[in-house]
Amino acid sequence: MNFFQSVMLGVIQGLTEFLPVSSSGHLVLFQRLFGLKEPELLFDVCLHIGSLVAVIIFFRKDIWAIIVSVIRSTGLVFSSGIKLQDLYKDPDFKMAVLIIAGSVPTALIGFFLQKVAERLFSSIILVGFMLIATGIVLFLTGVLIRYKSKMETKEKDINGFLLKDSLIIGIIQGMAIIPGISRSGTTIAIGLFLGLDKETAARYSFLLSIPAIFGAGLLTLKDLPAEGGNPIGVILTGTLVSCIVGYFALKFLVYIVKQGNLYLFAPYCWIVGLITLFVGW
Repeated sequence: MNFFQSVMLGVIQGLTEFLPVSSSGHLVLFQRLFGLKEPELLFDVCLHIGSLVAVIIFFRKDIWAIIVSVIRSTGLVFSSGIKLQDLYKDPDFKMAVLIIAGSVPTALIGFFLQKVAERLFSSIILVGFMLIATGIVLFLTGVLIRYKSKMETKEKDINGFLLKDSLIIGIIQGMAIIPGISRSGTTIAIGLFLGLDKETAARYSFLLSIPAIFGAGLLTLKDLPAEGGNPIGVILTGTLVSCIVGYFALKFLVYIVKQGNLYLFAPYCWIVGLITLFVGW
């Protein structure tokens, strides 16, 4: 792999990890385009690390507030014997609990389906069908938002966010291991379908992605070959590009979600999905 390919794949990862168009699906397509027949495991892991750093930087205030709340709450449990249900009233502590709960089904699905997913990565046809499916889910968010505006349906913020909601979103995030399914698009969409307001759905989706991306990286690292691979400069270049592009893509998507325009990405998914099917058939 050369520096041009590294930069291009870093851009693709940074954009598609957060824009609801499936990073795994696009990486499969562009690696094939560049003639990279086998997955570049270490490079892929580093690209995802770049995306992870982008999320941490963007949500640094939220992450810090959650950490402080968990530490403070833990101290209160041991010092004053306060009940856990009382701690649950703290929105930052509740968010921590919901992230942990949502991460459990994601981790189980990722662990047991990892080998299957690796084989699926070689199927261009599957990528095409899943991109079309992602587009349908995104389109339905537009229908949902219009329905809610007409019916004046009340949406849930963090206070109305139920534990079962987090488990459902966690399952959907786990299924995004299939290339062509957008993790961000489907988890935000399901959050909206469950009645969450747009800001809470987006915030939870990306905070939930932190342990998911980290865990996926660990699972992949154990399969890395002891020797070989790309030059360190090529890897670092792709990682840095993924981080920078990912940060601005994340900022853009959060804005789009708040405006209720997630459905605008549906036509892109359909077009790319159909092209993929035509080329791969």
